[in-house]
Amino acid sequence: MTASAFSLGRVIRLSLLALGAIIFLAPYIFMISAAGKTQSDIFTSSLSLIPAHFAYAENFAKALSRVPMARLLWNGVVVCGLIFFFQVLVAIPCAYAMAKLRFGAARAMMVLVMLGLLVPIHATALPLYVAFDRASLLNSYAALIAPFTISVFAIFMFLQFFRAMPDDLIHAARLDGMSELGTVVRVIVPNAWPAVTAFAIFSVVAHWNDLYWPLIVISKQDYATPPLGLMYFRAAEAGDDYGALMAATLMITLPLVAAFLLAQKRFVEGITMTGLKG
Repeated sequence: MTASAFSLGRVIRLSLLALGAIIFLAPYIFMISAAGKTQSDIFTSSLSLIPAHFAYAENFAKALSRVPMARLLWNGVVVCGLIFFFQVLVAIPCAYAMAKLRFGAARAMMVLVMLGLLVPIHATALPLYVAFDRASLLNSYAALIAPFTISVFAIFMFLQFFRAMPDDLIHAARLDGMSELGTVVRVIVPNAWPAVTAFAIFSVVAHWNDLYWPLIVISKQDYATPPLGLMYFRAAEAGDDYGALMAATLMITLPLVAAFLLAQKRFVEGITMTGLKG
C-alpha cells in the first residue's frame, strides 16, 4: 500500500511538473511553429502547430537579409560578455571583503548594497543619458556597457555564497603567505564557479533581452543589440511578416536556450549553495 501510494504521489508530481513545463514552453513552441509558416497559414481560422506549407528556409532567409543578423548577434555577445566580465571583476573582491574581512564599514556597505537593489535603471536613465551625450559616447559600446559594470545583485549573491565558504580555506592561504589578492584569485575564484555560473545566467539573460537602455542610447544599426535589431526588422517590413519575425526571434533566443541547457547543472548548484549559511 505504501509503495502504491508512493507511486501515485510520484505520478501526480510528475504530471504537475509536465503540465507546468508545457505551459511555460507553449509560447516557444508556437514561435518555432510560426517561424515555418507563411502569412496565410498564420492567419488561417484553424489553429495548427504543424505548418501546412513549410516556409522555414524562406523565413530564415528574410531574417538574415532584412537586418544584419550576424552583426546583431555579435553585438549581443560583446555587450553581454563585457558587462558580465566587469560585474564579476568588481563583485568578487567586494563580496569577499564584506564576507571574510573584518572592518568597521562592513555593515554600512551591506546597507548600501541592499539599497542599491531597490534602485531601477529607469530612475537613473535620464542623468546617465545626459552624461553620455555630453561625453559624446552615444552610439557606442561604452554607452551600452558602462552603466552595468557594477552590479549590486552580483555583490549580494557572491556575499551569500562566500559566507557559506569555510574560513579554514582563507586561514590556510594566509599561513602559506598569500596576499588577500592572491587568496581571492587562487582560493576564492576556483571555489566560486557554481555562483559565477548561476550569476552568468541572470546577467546574460537580463542584458541580452534588454531593450529599454539600448533604445535610449543607440540609434545606429552598427551598435544595435538583438532586441533592438528586431525593431529594425519590423521597420524594414512593408507590413508585419510574422513568419519572418518569428524566425528572427528564434535565432536571437536560441543562444540563450543553449547556454542555459549547457550550464543548467552549475546554475542549480550555484543557487542552492548561495542559500546555505556557514
